[in-house]
Amino acid sequence: MQSIQSVSTGKRPIVVTILGARPQFIKAAPVSKALAAADIDEVMIHTGQHFDDNMSELFFRELDIRKPKYNLEINGLSHGAMTGRMLEEIEKILVEEKPDLVVVYGDTNSTLAGGLAASKLHIPIAHVEAGLRSFNRAMPEEINRIVVDHISTLLFCPTATAVDHLNSENIHVGVMHVGDVMMDTTLAAIERASATSDILARFDLQSKHYAVATLHRAENTNDAARFQELINWLDDQPVDKILMPVHPRTRQRLSELKSPARKLVLVEPLGYIDMAWLVHNASAVFTDSGGLQKEAYFHGVPCVTLRDETEWVETIDAGWNRLWNGPEYKSRRSISDYGTGEASSQIAAAIKEFIIRREKTS
Repeated sequence: MQSIQSVSTGKRPIVVTILGARPQFIKAAPVSKALAAADIDEVMIHTGQHFDDNMSELFFRELDIRKPKYNLEINGLSHGAMTGRMLEEIEKILVEEKPDLVVVYGDTNSTLAGGLAASKLHIPIAHVEAGLRSFNRAMPEEINRIVVDHISTLLFCPTATAVDHLNSENIHVGVMHVGDVMMDTTLAAIERASATSDILARFDLQSKHYAVATLHRAENTNDAARFQELINWLDDQPVDKILMPVHPRTRQRLSELKSPARKLVLVEPLGYIDMAWLVHNASAVFTDSGGLQKEAYFHGVPCVTLRDETEWVETIDAGWNRLWNGPEYKSRRSISDYGTGEASSQIAAAIKEFIIRREKTS
């Protein structure tokens, strides 16, 4: 690829990436590699929004990325307080680093804070996973998505539907359908996991003879009646064993149940490679995680979403996903929208082209 340097400083261009949760690091991993291949320096900020003991040296080695240069350790606060603290600290870093562009992912408070900080400093923003909509504005994530999309310069959409959502909100410039970066990560993880993971042997599992579940969203865990209903639903599924990696909050909710779970096998949160191999060999996935819904499809495993709506409508239309309280699966087909594992290289190329064009006109 053509090497680029900043016209004004003679240095390689700098991109600041702002992340706040484990799934965002997983999405960022292939993009970080693609940026490096494009001769773009990346500075990574971890806001600390989701504190995760499993984000250790092993986690970063599994993803083959460097640990963040900055870790703000901001967590455990209300949405407003958390976003405000992040905004203040990110702004300081952006003033010091002077990046050519800021990259944010998805829909967390870290995404919103990073986007707002960059916008107020007139730094261009690239939003990966732009254009997603659940149309449920009671979800903080929905507000975060909408705000960040409307202040972003480059909007990288995983699906054609996401592009349509942006167009309907009169956002047309800088919008690109690149496919899903999680496809890139998953394909690499399957190859690595098949050679290295012993997760099935550790839990005495046979391929396709168990299911995987995750349950963590506040809308499910904070409502005791709803949480019990979901656990009862899981117990009614036609599988003998459901492996559930759990965080402390969900484990506490499970201990408070009037009717305890019968089929759930609770385990500590897993490393990315082990989790990928666990899903790859499962007969089904039951989850309220947006990312895991798609990953189930990438692994060719049917999914049931433990929510009342999903942003990933393609998975439902293609028969790989359904809502736990909705209709049965539709006829199954492949989903071309997500691409073939080249989303990250398209994102890096578009960022490189944008920086070159901007430098020439500055």
